[in-house]
Amino acid sequence: MFAGRHTYAVQKAEERLRREARGGGGGGGGVSEEDQSRMQEVRLTGFAPNAAAEERLGGGGGGGGGHTNVGFHDDPDDHHTSNNLKDNRRHVCVTVGNDAKKCADEDERGCWDWLADRTRRSLTKKVLVKRVPVLGWLPRYNPPTAIADLLAGITVGFTVIPQAIAYANVAGLPPQYGLYSSFMACFVYTIFGSCKDSPIGPTAIMAILTRENLHNIGPQGAVLLCFLTGCVQLIMGVAQLGFLIDFISGPVSVGFTSAAAIIIATSQVKDLLGLNYAASDFIHAWNQIALHIKDTQPWDALLGLSCMAILLLLRKVKDINVGPVDTKDKTSTQRRLEALLWFISTSRNILVVVVCALMAYMFEQHGAVPFALSGEIKPGLPSFQSPPFSIDNGERTVGFLELCSSLGSAIIVLPLLSLVENISLAKVFSEGKTIDATQEMLALGLCNFLSSFFGSMPVSGALSRGAVNNASGVQTTFGGIYTGIIVILSLQYFTPCFYYIPKASLAAVIIAAVVFMVEFHVVKPIWRTNKMDLIPAAATFLSCLLYRLELGIVIGIGINVLFLLYASARPTMHVEKHRSEWGGEYLIITPDRSLAFPSVEYVRNVVSKVGVKQGSSSIPVVIDSRHVQCADFTAAKGVSGLIDDFVKRNQPLLFYNLKPTVVEVFKAVQPVKFLHCQTETELYDLLKAYTTKSPAIMSSQTNGRGSKS
Repeated sequence: MFAGRHTYAVQKAEERLRREARGGGGGGGGVSEEDQSRMQEVRLTGFAPNAAAEERLGGGGGGGGGHTNVGFHDDPDDHHTSNNLKDNRRHVCVTVGNDAKKCADEDERGCWDWLADRTRRSLTKKVLVKRVPVLGWLPRYNPPTAIADLLAGITVGFTVIPQAIAYANVAGLPPQYGLYSSFMACFVYTIFGSCKDSPIGPTAIMAILTRENLHNIGPQGAVLLCFLTGCVQLIMGVAQLGFLIDFISGPVSVGFTSAAAIIIATSQVKDLLGLNYAASDFIHAWNQIALHIKDTQPWDALLGLSCMAILLLLRKVKDINVGPVDTKDKTSTQRRLEALLWFISTSRNILVVVVCALMAYMFEQHGAVPFALSGEIKPGLPSFQSPPFSIDNGERTVGFLELCSSLGSAIIVLPLLSLVENISLAKVFSEGKTIDATQEMLALGLCNFLSSFFGSMPVSGALSRGAVNNASGVQTTFGGIYTGIIVILSLQYFTPCFYYIPKASLAAVIIAAVVFMVEFHVVKPIWRTNKMDLIPAAATFLSCLLYRLELGIVIGIGINVLFLLYASARPTMHVEKHRSEWGGEYLIITPDRSLAFPSVEYVRNVVSKVGVKQGSSSIPVVIDSRHVQCADFTAAKGVSGLIDDFVKRNQPLLFYNLKPTVVEVFKAVQPVKFLHCQTETELYDLLKAYTTKSPAIMSSQTNGRGSKS
């Protein structure tokens, strides 16, 4: 900020000095070379020498009435800066003409003017379109695009309603909270989202993570978690921390997703079979299932298993080919029939739920309902209110900090996983386009932040609904507007109908959706490519199942980081023995990466052993450094020690292909007999000199165009 203020002030001063120089008249007025020199120093440093503090540099000439004063004064606000610099420099102030007061005014306003200038630069059309993507496609929006978005939005709306109710059950929340989470994010993402196929709303992974981290806080805790998730994502987006997602590797993601799918399916077995028990984790849930399996309700089990079978069959209906394989040869009737099959397949969730609800209603009209029903769902839209920063649990008021402590690592882990889920979805349908992770962070952060004011749980992009959106031919993110409207209409007018939805049918919807998230099919490709990748995948999978989801993914990331550190600490060293045309032998050792502090001792030991065993402690050793892009202080000290080892046994050690920056790093520790060269000619000259002379001479001479430092 300090430097920015001075830069801005100096720029203004230079402009005035130039104007004075141009208008100085015939008297030779203007800016002298001395003035220009001082201005150059000010421009580079933001300060001027103390000796100039008392000077007044005059400009102007006989023909001009104006003059320029350049003065320097101490700034009490920056006194600590002068003390730190310890050179008694002073703050620059420039005045033009006779109005010295302008100097002080400009100095005071410099900070704000600089900020305003930076703000104006950032508010360009290009930046606005990048950060508010709707500004890019809305001017080109046309009726065909609007119709495509309308059809896609309605289709996704029919898909999200049963899923939202079911995901609320997964999260351990009342059903209406799933619907509360399904409309505001659609509207926000329409404006700020960059992926047209990504429908933002409740997802299975967000639901199970919410359930695991609420710790009996209840719906208010879920809303607060949504708010905090949005805040963290916005901070990450502003700080451009999208690279953090790159630390979640494919195997870790596979292990996490597969474990989450199994945990979600396990949580739905209770409703699928009509059981009644409470479970705290995956192992406990299966213990409870084993204990209560004898209490299975036949009607619930029959309905649930039947719904699962129907959903899995309907999923394949869209792949049925009607008529000729070539679309151009199909009749209009065949194309309509294919479109009907596709609609039935993509709308299978809502169709199954509606049919089951009608069955339950008919049973009730005839006296009794044999299924467990969803029950009352609070009708109407949620009220707009701030997230709960304190909760009254009946005994006492739990404050904000205590709530955050209870939510624990979920405040950080859940935003990251939400971003991973959404960006993974965006990449699937990107069609080769690059994904702006920062923009997705900002968009998803705004979705969670604003949705929390409408009673939402954490949201993200759902892959299943994204596939429906893409297959429906969505053209822009405007399709989310129609999806949100359908959810609002269902909340306003159709919640009484949701009373009759059997819990078993919702459990079937969830299980049929998450079963395809278990990615056991990738084990074989991972085994073929890199067997070591199975370790973080298996560790993540087992940790998620046996402990907690967020702990499992942290363990997986930790193992991956250890692999990266190990690879950095143990570079591959290629060793080759050559015989030159003049008969001399020499060794070439090529490390495959840069030298950093974890690898220094390893490289030193390997080179020393090779020099002793394969080089017989006498023939020259050449370190081909073509892959060494950088080095640090520890590496420089290690190289210096390595050179000392070779000098003690009178064995030549040469560095070939070193980058100039690395040479400077090595020279900084002043090694003895640091021999390095850049070209093959220089290398051969050095080798020839050392392989044709006696060891005594070799220890004291260098030749050719090589460098000795």
